[in-house]
Amino acid sequence: MALHSTTGFKPVAAALIGNTLVTIVKFSAAMVSGSSSMFSEAVHSFADTLNQLLLLIGLRRSLRKADDDFEYGYGNELSFWALISACGIFFVGAGVTAYNGITSFLDPHHIEISPLVFGVLLLALVIESYTLWVAATQLITSFPRSKWGKRLAQADPSTLAVFLEDAVAVIGVLVAIVSISVSYYTGNSAWDAAGSVVIASLLAAVAVVLIVKNRSYLLGRSIPEGLQEELIDLLQSEPAIEKVLDFKSVVLGFGIYRIKCDVEFNGAALFGEAYQQSSLRDQYEEVRDDYESFKRFCADYADRIPRLMGKKIDEIEARIKKLHPGIKHIDIEIN
Repeated sequence: MALHSTTGFKPVAAALIGNTLVTIVKFSAAMVSGSSSMFSEAVHSFADTLNQLLLLIGLRRSLRKADDDFEYGYGNELSFWALISACGIFFVGAGVTAYNGITSFLDPHHIEISPLVFGVLLLALVIESYTLWVAATQLITSFPRSKWGKRLAQADPSTLAVFLEDAVAVIGVLVAIVSISVSYYTGNSAWDAAGSVVIASLLAAVAVVLIVKNRSYLLGRSIPEGLQEELIDLLQSEPAIEKVLDFKSVVLGFGIYRIKCDVEFNGAALFGEAYQQSSLRDQYEEVRDDYESFKRFCADYADRIPRLMGKKIDEIEARIKKLHPGIKHIDIEIN
């Protein structure tokens, strides 16, 4: 699979390009104005740029094919790099921003307000709104019939990270505009410092959400509950299966699953398929008075039933994979 065809590549690439440009202009405006909020926004965009680079690394590495060392593939590479990215948001983005805001409270300094500052913020608002729209469009395309809560819950780590980061970026720009404006009209730089603290809080909240989500993937979270129930119903609808005794699943990467279950076969159904009822009586008549023929019949039965069970398992696995292509690995064991 080519990198550009993966679900999260387009929003990550758009965010990387946009944040690189925004970082440059924000740092320039921060140096000219001395604004704490503007510096916080510049650090925010810088952290986002680094995070998107990490997400691209994760996207590329997650596409490597399975090998002897990782027989189920490298799908969770994306979650690993997304986790590092989320930690970067927390420590670099939120940490530096919070430190800058707090020191500005303790040591106030004059802010140079100019049209350049607001021009940069408006430019950042336009660019980051566009990258947010790209990520939102990807989510809508991937889950057209779902509500936003479910879209965010089911989104791949890279698209979710870009969406939340850009959503906070847009809000952060608005916070910076308000805090700088209030500082200008009141002559009190504490409002500018407060804007930095608010931005830091938003970044920390997003980081925690992303850390928790990617941690669950790396620990081996199970497949969505609705899909699990659908698969159990599908297994139990098979006449040859009496009941599903155990069902376990794990996410191997975004949209890639492995399932394992123990089943109890229906002996009567298997026997009926192995020996058509119309000919079974004839076979009985042939062996009833011949012990050697009866032994051959038993040996044939002992050989035929396991092969039939194996064939049934293959048919069930093929049916599951056809209905749900993301289920790449299926282990059905007979109890």
